[in-house]
Amino acid sequence: MLDAMRKASEGWIGRIIMGVVMTFIIFSFAIWGIGDIFHGFGGDNLAKVGGSEITTEQFRSAYLRQLNRLQQQLKRPITSQEAHAMGLESQVLAKLVDDTVLDNEANRLGLAMSDKAVARTIVQDPAFKGANGKFDANVFASVLQNNGLTQAMLVREQRALYLRREVADAVAGHIPAPRLLLQAVHRYREETRSIDYIALTAASAGVVAAPTKKQLQTYFDARRASYRAPEYRKLVVLALTPQSLADQSSISDAQARAVYDKNKSAYGSPEMRHVLQATFPTSKAAAQALASIHAGTGFKAAAQKAKASMVDLGQVSQSQIFNPAIAKAAFSVPQGGVGAPVKGQFGWVLVKAVTVTAATTKPFASVEASIKKGLAMQQAEGKISSLRDRIEDQRTSGKTLTQVAQALGLKITDVQATDAEGLDDKGERIANLPDRQALLKAAFASDVGMDNDYLSTRDGGYVWFEVAKVTPARQRTLAEVQPQVEKAWRRDQISQRLAAKAKDLVEKLRGGAKLAALAKSENLPVQNANDVKRIGTTQVPAAVVAQVFAVPVGGAGSAAPGTESRIVFKVEDSVTPPFDPASKTNVAISAELKQQLTEDVLTEYLAQLQSAQGVSVNPAAVASAITGAQ
Repeated sequence: MLDAMRKASEGWIGRIIMGVVMTFIIFSFAIWGIGDIFHGFGGDNLAKVGGSEITTEQFRSAYLRQLNRLQQQLKRPITSQEAHAMGLESQVLAKLVDDTVLDNEANRLGLAMSDKAVARTIVQDPAFKGANGKFDANVFASVLQNNGLTQAMLVREQRALYLRREVADAVAGHIPAPRLLLQAVHRYREETRSIDYIALTAASAGVVAAPTKKQLQTYFDARRASYRAPEYRKLVVLALTPQSLADQSSISDAQARAVYDKNKSAYGSPEMRHVLQATFPTSKAAAQALASIHAGTGFKAAAQKAKASMVDLGQVSQSQIFNPAIAKAAFSVPQGGVGAPVKGQFGWVLVKAVTVTAATTKPFASVEASIKKGLAMQQAEGKISSLRDRIEDQRTSGKTLTQVAQALGLKITDVQATDAEGLDDKGERIANLPDRQALLKAAFASDVGMDNDYLSTRDGGYVWFEVAKVTPARQRTLAEVQPQVEKAWRRDQISQRLAAKAKDLVEKLRGGAKLAALAKSENLPVQNANDVKRIGTTQVPAAVVAQVFAVPVGGAGSAAPGTESRIVFKVEDSVTPPFDPASKTNVAISAELKQQLTEDVLTEYLAQLQSAQGVSVNPAAVASAITGAQ
C-alpha cells in the first residue's frame, strides 16, 4: 500500500487494512525463524510470497517513505537505532507481505480495474479533495511531489490499493455487530449503582507506636533491595544551546519595536469571517442568483434554486481560503453581504460573509519581552556553529571542559551525583539537565577519562560532558535510610490495621448490621455515591468502582483507594437504562464493534492466505536494504 496515502484509507476497509499491520508485526518476527527459508533467493529478492517476489528496492523505498513520515510527525531526525527500536523494518516488511498476499489473491480471482475506473476513483478520493470538497489538481500534484511519484506510478499504486479493498470488502466488509453483543456492552457501560459508604482514614487505625529496633531491622532486612543505592556519576557538562547563549539585555527597545511594527499582524488574531460559498456552472447563473439575492431571496435558497453546490467554509481568515479571488470577494463585503461572482476552479462562485470578527492586535508592551527573547535566540543561533568549532579545537589540544569554558567565557554545570534516571543522591530530580534523556544515556555508557563526542540537541545546540567520577551501586545500611524505613513501616502498619478493620465491618454488614450504626461507632459520617459506573465515574476512585461491581446489589465490600485509607460500602441500588440501538452512544459502539469484528476476520483471512501461499524472507537482504537506506 502507498504509505503516504493515509487519507486514501479514510474508508473503514482502508483503516482495517492499516490496522492489521500491527497485528502482523508478530507474524513478521515468526517467519524470520523458519529454518529453510534462506534458500532460492535471487540477488535482488528480499522475500517471496507465493509466486511473487518483494525486491530489495521495494522494501528500501517503503522503509524510507515510512521513516520520512515518522520524522515529519516527530519534527526531528530519527536515528537507525531509534527506528530499529520502534520495529520499523518489521512493520514495513509485514505491510509489504500483507499487500502482496492480497495482490496475489486479487490476481487469482481475476479482479481488474480499467484506467478510466481508476481515474474516476482517484477524482472521488478524499485524499485529493480541496477545501470545497471536490477533486483539486493542486492537492493531487502536491501529493505526487511529496511522495516522489509520477502520475503513472500513483495510478499503479492506487489500482492495487483499490483491488485489495475489493478483496477485503468481499471477505469482511459487511459484518454487523450482533444485537446480543451490543446489549451486553450497553449493560456493562451504562449500569449505574448507588452505594452508601464510610471512609476510613489513618486516624481510624488508632495510635501506631514507634517500632522497636528489632521490628525495624526485620522490616529492613526483608526489603533490602528497595533501599539499595544505585550507581551514581559525577558529571561536568558544557551546554551550548540558543537558550544558554541568549542575552535579552543586548536587545534594545528600538530593535524590538522595529520587529513589532514590521510584523504587527502576527501579534494578535486576523479578521475572521463565517463564509458560505456557492459554485455555479456559468457566470450567467451566478449573476442571476446574485440578482435574486438582492431582490430578497436568501443566499441558500438562491443557490438551491440554481442547483449550485454549497460549501460552508465556517470561520476562516482570508489566508485560509485557497483561491485568492474568492478570498478577496469574501473579505471585501460587509457582514451579511454577498460578493460579486468570481471565477473559481470549478465554476463561478458567490460568497456570503455571514458574520465578521474584527482583527485584534496585542499592544507592544505585552509582547516586548517575547520579541526580545526571540531576537536574542536568533543572535545566539548565529554564534553556535563558530563556538562549537572553537570548543572542538580547544578539546583537540587536550584541554578539559572546565578549561575550555574558562578560555571561552562559557558556563560549566557540575553535576555532583546523578543516577541513570537523573535523580541525585537524595532522590531528588536534578533540574536543568540539557537534552536530559540523551545526556544520561550517553553518560552511563561512558566512563572516567573517556573522550566523548558532543550531543546534538533538538533546538540546534550541542552538549559536551565528562564523567568525573563513578560511585558503584551498593547496599545501604539501615542507619543511612532509617527515616525512610520508619515511614514505610508505619504506612504498612496503618494499611494492615485498616484492612483488618474494614474486613470486620464488612462481615458485620453481611451479618445484618446497619451501616449507619457502624459509622456512628467509628465516629464517621455515612456518604453516598449515586452515579457509580464502570466507565467515566468521578464520584469514587477506580479501585473502589471495581469492587462495587464485584458484589451483588445489597452486598457489602471494601476497597483501598490509597495506602492509608479504606472505603467500606454497601450497594443500595442498580439501574440500567433501556437499550436503544439508535442512540448516539450505541450507534458509536456498534461501529466500533463492527470494526473490531472485521479486523478479527480479516486477520484470520490474511493468516490463512499467507499459510496457503507460503512466505519466506531473506534477513540478510533486509539488513542490507536498511543499511542502504541510511
